Amino acid sequence: MEREVDLSQISDGKLYTANDMVKISCNDCKGCSLCCHGMGNSIILDPYDFYQIEKGLGVSFEKLMENHIELNVVDGIIMPNLKMQGSEECCAFLNSEGRCSIHPFRPGFCRMFPMGRIYEENDFRYFLQINECPYPNKTKIKLKRWLEIPELGRYEAYVKIWHYFLKDVQGIIGETENEAIVKNINLYLLNQFYVKPYDSNEADFYVQFDTRMEEAKKMINAYR
Repeated sequence: MEREVDLSQISDGKLYTANDMVKISCNDCKGCSLCCHGMGNSIILDPYDFYQIEKGLGVSFEKLMENHIELNVVDGIIMPNLKMQGSEECCAFLNSEGRCSIHPFRPGFCRMFPMGRIYEENDFRYFLQINECPYPNKTKIKLKRWLEIPELGRYEAYVKIWHYFLKDVQGIIGETENEAIVKNINLYLLNQFYVKPYDSNEADFYVQFDTRMEEAKKMINAYR
């Protein structure tokens, strides 16, 4: 999901790479969990997020849909997002102590917070959202350490492929008035990248994703 925002109003005016130092670390954070409340449907999950959560919890797409995940249309495409629940609108994965119950395999958006991504010229860089985390006395930390994502180079390459693929799909959906085509594309992508289980034993996620992506591109190109 992309937002039309003025970075000068929400950021420190800098763009970062994973090797840069950023003042975001809360070394003695007691876990106020404000960032896990009232997020609506904005914490969108990409295929890698789903792979990590399913693998970490040992559950299926269908099981996650029962209580923790919901589907919404984002720029014409059906996407899964973390579900907020209860009167306090807290993340469904927040435990009774107000801590993340899936922290070791939390989604990419959660790992980045309070950073965001800005996409340009088939690439992206990170920016700091200065008004998102109220915690004082932050210290600097290398961004790649903050993210705690294995094989970060492969992950970032995957993020770019997924983002710009979705942009292509959005373009196709936006140009057609045929509701059947829109429905077919959405159901296909949902099944291809989320519902159909990934095999955690035979090949790593990125190999499986690349295979699925090649198949998806052929399917999408048929509608051009």
